Amino acid sequence: VQLQASGGGLVQAGGSLRLSCAASGGTFSTYAMAWFRQAPGKEREFVAAISWRGAATSYADSVKGRFTISRDNAKRVYLQMNSLKPEDTAVYYCAATYRGSNLDNRAAEYDYWGQGTLVTVSS
Repeated sequence: VQLQASGGGLVQAGGSLRLSCAASGGTFSTYAMAWFRQAPGKEREFVAAISWRGAATSYADSVKGRFTISRDNAKRVYLQMNSLKPEDTAVYYCAATYRGSNLDNRAAEYDYWGQGTLVTVSS
């Protein structure tokens, strides 16, 4: 499975961005998907996850109520980010696992990773 993340950029605090992750190869419809992020000098952290049918989602406390993860049948997963804060600045990575019901927040539980897209939120 190959994952390609896009949609990052520079935005002012309070603004919005939508990240997209395109999957190719594999059986996308059976994979759980997630977004992680890594800020400079920090460890990679969980942001959100969605189950293979999209029926279940999970969010980090720091983004609940502001970010929304979704997926469609065109092999894409999205992260809608609203009310962005400077502390949301990071490289955002999409990830996939063949364990379709997995909503784990641990990076080691995911089998495939995209290359990352940079989100910068200015104050």
